[in-house]
Amino acid sequence: MAMVRYNPIGVGELQSEINRLFSGWSDSESSAATADWVPTVDIHEYDNRFQLFVDLPGVDPAAVEITLDNGILSISGNRHPIAAPEGEQMVTRRNERGLGRFYRRFILPDTVDAENVKAEGKIGVLEIHIPKQAKAQPRRITVAA
Repeated sequence: MAMVRYNPIGVGELQSEINRLFSGWSDSESSAATADWVPTVDIHEYDNRFQLFVDLPGVDPAAVEITLDNGILSISGNRHPIAAPEGEQMVTRRNERGLGRFYRRFILPDTVDAENVKAEGKIGVLEIHIPKQAKAQPRRITVAA
């Protein structure tokens, strides 16, 4: 009896479509139209900051372009295929991680402190720290008589 590997047709296309649909909910831009793949992102909100964790294995953090313009945070770059070691010929390749140009965009609330956004790369994950502005404390106003 021969063993046959199950490889469903269309799974990659389905995942791309799901990514396109969900990325469109947060803003009006369709990442699928401008990118080959969309990195996954975890977003954590704390009292004083937002923190984004962008999965970018194999991408040099220095090669990622991060811009913040008019309250829109954009993350873009490119992941290149890993070449075979010199002197060796690759027999087959299966890519499950996205290759090529990637792009994500987030509309930030007015409460962020755009001047103090910081980013750092750690073990294939890009961390973006977005502090919130200090809230104005309410004060009591006395009426002069």
